[in-house]
Amino acid sequence: MTSNQIITTKNLNLWYGEKQALFDINMGIYANKITALIGPSGCGKSTLIRCFNRMNDVIDKCRITGSIYFNGNDILQTNTDAVEIRKKIGMVFQKPNPFPKTIYENVAYGSRVQGINDKKKLDDIVEKSLKKAALWDEVKDRLYESAMGLSGGQQQRLCIARSLAIEPEIILMDEPCSALDPIATAKIEDLMTELKKTYTVIIVTHNMQQAARVSDYTAYMYLGKLIEFGDTEQIFENPKQELTENYITGRFG
Repeated sequence: MTSNQIITTKNLNLWYGEKQALFDINMGIYANKITALIGPSGCGKSTLIRCFNRMNDVIDKCRITGSIYFNGNDILQTNTDAVEIRKKIGMVFQKPNPFPKTIYENVAYGSRVQGINDKKKLDDIVEKSLKKAALWDEVKDRLYESAMGLSGGQQQRLCIARSLAIEPEIILMDEPCSALDPIATAKIEDLMTELKKTYTVIIVTHNMQQAARVSDYTAYMYLGKLIEFGDTEQIFENPKQELTENYITGRFG
């Protein structure tokens, strides 16, 4: 594992019951970079990122072999605390999923679960997280209103703020813009670029233009296999694999 790789997978395989969904995935995710996973629907992109924070644990009949090293430790070992992993590796989903609570309580939730109840501390965490998610100026006067009153793009940034509040090292984003309009999408893309100064960002996207715009590295997946991984510019301008080239040029997928 090279020193600037924060996650490395070794021969990672995954089955849902009898059906194999991932085949021998070997890849490294670089710290403080944006890595995009692209490929047609059902190729294993979301399944792969859900391995990184052990979200697949909650799925019945899901079986995994191989290793995932996060900061040098294999998180698939049975003695690994999945809750601790999820604190370090946050996740933002395709559809914004704020809790039916106030904006403030959405962001403070994770800290409260960790036992922080001091008002001043929570105020500080909420403000910092909303600022990092580029949402503070829009909501600072309505923190005690329901989060459900926010627009879709604001709700997605609120979910990012909620994820940042527990100080993760990595943020997983599973198609975070697919339900958003172009203006809200541009805000999330700008935010990702800002976030990589402090965090490592891994994004699943169907939008190849988005991958080309925001990511430093791109992985192309097809039928559960990692076909090609490399510098985004190289993947889009000079792919080494014919399958990658066919997908990028729109010949299939």
